[in-house]
Amino acid sequence: MNPGAETIMLTVFLRHDQSQNLDQLQRSLAERNWWDRFPPEGVEIVSWNVVMGIGQIVTLRLPPEKLAMVNVELERSAWGVFSTEFFPTYDFVPVRERIRARAHAGEWTAPLSRPDAQP
Repeated sequence: MNPGAETIMLTVFLRHDQSQNLDQLQRSLAERNWWDRFPPEGVEIVSWNVVMGIGQIVTLRLPPEKLAMVNVELERSAWGVFSTEFFPTYDFVPVRERIRARAHAGEWTAPLSRPDAQP
């Protein structure tokens, strides 16, 4: 992926179908060629975590024009094994560092006067 290109991040919750055991889930994924189809070409995996009791949480970085392709691949190969939820995301670390620097510089020594005030 071109580092200078415009990208978005998408976090996908893949909740396990708990009516099936692990062997059944893996068999279904293999039959659908899941491990080769997802994510589609041109989509970067930022993180992929197993969360016990939930399933898997995948964060992807992709060009906006690949969003429909990600959706189609999930419909083709994940449905029936996982229920899916999608959340647009962004990397908060640089924002946190800017806020931290401003706080250390004394910009927020008094409480904010308005609840709608922006950092």
